[in-house]
Amino acid sequence: MSERVALYLQDSHDLRDGLDYARYAEEKGFEAVWQAESRLVRDAIVPMAAYAAVTERIKIGSGVINNWTRNIGLLAATFLTLDDLAPGRIICGIGAWWDPLASNVGIQRRKPLKAMRETVEVLRRLLNMERVTFHGEFHHVDGIELDVVHGRREPRDVQIMIGATGPKMMQLTGEIADGAVLNYCVPPEYNDQALELLEKGAKKAGRTLDDVDRPQLIVCSVDHDHDKAIDASKMLLCQYLAQQPHIAKASGVSQDVVAEIQSTLGWPATKEQINKAKHFVPDELVLRITASGTPEEARTKVAEYVKRGATCPILYPVGGNVELLIDTFAQK
Repeated sequence: MSERVALYLQDSHDLRDGLDYARYAEEKGFEAVWQAESRLVRDAIVPMAAYAAVTERIKIGSGVINNWTRNIGLLAATFLTLDDLAPGRIICGIGAWWDPLASNVGIQRRKPLKAMRETVEVLRRLLNMERVTFHGEFHHVDGIELDVVHGRREPRDVQIMIGATGPKMMQLTGEIADGAVLNYCVPPEYNDQALELLEKGAKKAGRTLDDVDRPQLIVCSVDHDHDKAIDASKMLLCQYLAQQPHIAKASGVSQDVVAEIQSTLGWPATKEQINKAKHFVPDELVLRITASGTPEEARTKVAEYVKRGATCPILYPVGGNVELLIDTFAQK
């Protein structure tokens, strides 16, 4: 088992409970807590600031924000502010977002590779406290810099990780980012190709695969009752497979299963629809693409992802008992 482990928080708990989970994870030796920002539900930045304010050592990551909706100057100022709150503990996880959500809010995602390359370049230079002029296809800035009058003027140590799914984005991540946030709802063998692509990108930049950190999101349902743990994962999976087809594709899920789930779920999905659609998710799929079951079963599955190249499991608790998950993977 990896000595590094992190916690992933989304929106299934009261936000104030998330502060307790972050503190408890820190107490139990977790390396980081990551806050999701995916559906139109919970922004990542506000919870990140809250976690940073109530902890002392644990790292705080965005898992992941998108590179389309925040102006690049504001994005840099946001992460500067978070670093003011928790110096050296902030991770910027950023991704290319997904449709139909992006198009439904008026964002036309085009040339995602070029857009991401420009975002990472300008963001990194601004956090390095450079004065930046940049005229690309997506970002246009003239002589801007982070205007720190009160506070630290030195370059900020904020790691930039890309949440990559497709092969071209994975290769770009190996070339330009500090690391890849590897996806969840994928089988461990998904990592084999991901690592090849990351290495290919790293070589392009004169780096090796070891220079690219590879934390991985893993859906983790832990319960002393095996069947309850499986059922909790099914409720989550049916929503993700319906709403995020790129994850379904990467997971190797049959289109028939996805179509059945999609025909049952609305968007946003109701609890009643989720309870109906979860029965279309086969047990074997849950066991293949999540770490679900008893504490021992969950640990065994997470170890498979580590064996396949994940450097730090980011455990996404489903089923409600977050403390049990933290205890299961406690490092101290």
